Amino acid sequence: MRRLAAAVLTGTALLSGSLSGCSAGEDSGDPLQIATTLEPARPAVSPPQSGSPAGVVVPLGAATAVAVAGDRVAVAVAEPPSVLLYPLDAQGPPLVAPLPGVAERLTAVGDALEAPVPGSGVVVTVRPDGSTAERKVDGGPVDVAVAAGRTLVARRDARLVDVGDRAVTGVSSPDRVVVADGHAVVLDRPRSAVFDVVADDPEGPRLGAGLRAGDGATSIVADRFGRVLAVDTRGGELMAFSVAPLIMRQRYPVPGAPYGLAYDERRDLVWVTLTELNQVVAFDVAGGEPVERHRFATVGQPDSVAVDPGSGRVFVASGNGQGMQVIGT
Repeated sequence: MRRLAAAVLTGTALLSGSLSGCSAGEDSGDPLQIATTLEPARPAVSPPQSGSPAGVVVPLGAATAVAVAGDRVAVAVAEPPSVLLYPLDAQGPPLVAPLPGVAERLTAVGDALEAPVPGSGVVVTVRPDGSTAERKVDGGPVDVAVAAGRTLVARRDARLVDVGDRAVTGVSSPDRVVVADGHAVVLDRPRSAVFDVVADDPEGPRLGAGLRAGDGATSIVADRFGRVLAVDTRGGELMAFSVAPLIMRQRYPVPGAPYGLAYDERRDLVWVTLTELNQVVAFDVAGGEPVERHRFATVGQPDSVAVDPGSGRVFVASGNGQGMQVIGT
């Protein structure tokens, strides 16, 4: 695995050496900005399928997110906006939980799910029986995480991350938030950068250090080793960051426009969808560098992936209406 040569990454001079010569970043005064126009990376448009998807495919419309919570696999779909709750074997009709708008992310909190709906300014809690409860969260809520009993909400339009009843500023586009070893990390997709949140500051939570994360990072997850794993869709890499302090530890090439990301904590497998290839690949991340363990053909446009740590089943959801794929490993 390729390792970074430098690991002192604090303050406003973060990565200034690696950004020297990037005039856009210098002109903007932002050392993490390398382009004149900030555009987040997006999943590659998948080519026509060349083979049959592995496992079983459950028909459904265009999916925006998939997650496992308790004994259910949940899929957020765009038409009509809702969360479909299936048993883990995906057999039988789902429970349907209507949403007031499209959710682009689902987060499991115990047996329930948190579904932020940025267009409606609400976060919807979806219970295992399909019932829901809404709470108003202005500013485009897009992701939710929980740390030490406090709920964190990334509010992209407001450029804030709520930590309990306090708000942290400083991230121009908080698109994803995860908690690794008790420490929150936020992904800014347009800048392809990650930031840590100092939640235990006596004066209140605040933004900590920031690091570039490749050329177009899109997804992050936390693993059981206290790291944050990220995929660089533009650069075709899997990256690993330690927290407290935030340091990039590993970079590993993953061709095929990696996008969706899920972690199996029992098997130490990180599952990555490759939208350019219509594939999903699993890497063992317990050692010094990732080791490929599985690779499967997927449904078209495999934008989302989730895994059930109990059974090892993998769920891949198509972003263009080709269904949810269930792979038994």
